[in-house]
Amino acid sequence: MPDKRHFAPVADTGTRVLILGSLPGEASLRAAQYYAHPQNGFWRLVGGVIGRDLAALPYEARLAALRETGVGLWDVVASARRSGSLDSAIRDVEQADLKGLIATLPDLRAVGFNGGTAARIGRRILGQGDGPALIDLPSSSPAHTMPLERKAESWAVLSAYLSQSGVR
Repeated sequence: MPDKRHFAPVADTGTRVLILGSLPGEASLRAAQYYAHPQNGFWRLVGGVIGRDLAALPYEARLAALRETGVGLWDVVASARRSGSLDSAIRDVEQADLKGLIATLPDLRAVGFNGGTAARIGRRILGQGDGPALIDLPSSSPAHTMPLERKAESWAVLSAYLSQSGVR
């Protein structure tokens, strides 16, 4: 099983919400794009949070729209061994430097974990101290069979952290 590596973070000093996945799946790794699998609901879910149809945009325009609205992306796993794309197959995890990234995001209000594996690993890295709100979200993966509409209800909480008054 070859090592799989995460992508560079999509975040800057204007990031107010950071969404963390576990590790890019096979389709994403092949395309060198976050959430490239056409069945993954990520772009529809986060599009609902920011009020834009991201799925209809080219990849670079999607990333630009996230940056414009204060949303960042990264993964909790820097590298691991995994056969296929399922989180349950992740082995030999090297954790991402989440604390290091968060230290560079002065406006960060919330961290959303995209799925149970991201939440479990991310919460272990970040602990429960002071800092941004930590929010567990249902996975955008098609392997997580909850209907997209129900996932969207849970993801909608992120929009409060993006508003100018925001939740602190």
